[in-house]
Amino acid sequence: MAPRAQPSAAGVKGRTIGGGADEASPRWQAQDPRPSADHAVREAIRAQALAQGFDAVGFAPAQLGAAARADLQEFIARGYHGDMGWLAASAERRGDPQILWPEARTVVVLGVNYAPAADPLGQPTAPAHGVVSVYARGRDYHETLKRRLRALAQWIERRWPGALKLFVDTAPVMEKPLAQRAGLGWQGKHTNLVSRNFGSWLFLGEIYLSLELSPDPPQHDHCGSCRRCLDACPTNAFPAPYRLDARRCISYLTIEHKGMIPLELRPLIGNRIYGCDDCLAVCPWNKFARAAHEADFAPREALTAPRLAALAGLDDAGFRRLFSGSPIKRTGRDRFVRNVLIAIGNAGAENAAPELLAAVLHGLDDPAPLVRASAVWALSRLSPPRFRAERDGRLGGEDDPLVVAEWRREPRLD
Repeated sequence: MAPRAQPSAAGVKGRTIGGGADEASPRWQAQDPRPSADHAVREAIRAQALAQGFDAVGFAPAQLGAAARADLQEFIARGYHGDMGWLAASAERRGDPQILWPEARTVVVLGVNYAPAADPLGQPTAPAHGVVSVYARGRDYHETLKRRLRALAQWIERRWPGALKLFVDTAPVMEKPLAQRAGLGWQGKHTNLVSRNFGSWLFLGEIYLSLELSPDPPQHDHCGSCRRCLDACPTNAFPAPYRLDARRCISYLTIEHKGMIPLELRPLIGNRIYGCDDCLAVCPWNKFARAAHEADFAPREALTAPRLAALAGLDDAGFRRLFSGSPIKRTGRDRFVRNVLIAIGNAGAENAAPELLAAVLHGLDDPAPLVRASAVWALSRLSPPRFRAERDGRLGGEDDPLVVAEWRREPRLD
């Protein structure tokens, strides 16, 4: 465990309320009443957080153990982070809350349930329709969590004045190890948080306090010999239990990856156009989860089995309108349409409906090379004869190497 940073000569803003001793001991309380005060403050914050709509609340010291930092370093050293250079750039701050904010003493870890009403894998989708990850079917959870975190932070500040900071997952915070230390759950073999009460369906946010409070007991691993999440992964993205190679993960490939999706992984993506829930959805702990009650997370009709042909034709303005207030907007139009065209290609020649073929042909003239290249691949899958005919007329006039490479590739129907 990393040593706790010491207060500066000017002192730490906010109060330090002790803890760690047996609160039930009358003799100890007679010597120092702080543990009872600590308990009261902690439980008051917990009760207020639950009243404001959070579903899980835990308290952890503002420290991370050496194992969490070593896991992060190994993840980066092996290149498992792929295009996510920001992970490597922020690794030092991410691995130590004291570097991120030296005044931090306690982390309040908060979870909001986003479990779907039905098993996302139990609803087959036709090839002409896309699949969007459960978390992205409603409004952007970042905004919902930030709004609640701010309200709770203001409530805390009014009662116990002091410095504090709040974070959602866009900040350099190792939120899942912190959540485990705070007792909310444990990192499963799929590397996501698993809760005994909410399964694999918790959004996380944190409030860092300069106020020192006693921590909750950490949660222990309850995965046992189960490996359902590992076996469910369509792209074999887990080189070992508790290890993820993001470069093979469909969520990474369809959200974070900036370029063409690797050729050998494209067919495995199927009709998933934004994220993937397979490893989360098969977790047996989900049987204890209940459907989310937050209206912001209710699935939008436009994102429930959307028609691929309509999405492929989105220009930038149309994309922004459709995904206003959605986390999908963060990915950008070009990458999203790339995903849609890959899904269309995966429909295959046997499902090459006229509207899908028309959408692909339209994409061949798109101003974005990433979209054009994806359209070329999709055409090679839907209709190899049409692909060859179009190649004869277009290859000579194409100057982008990404698109040229796709035209020069012979069709493969696998």
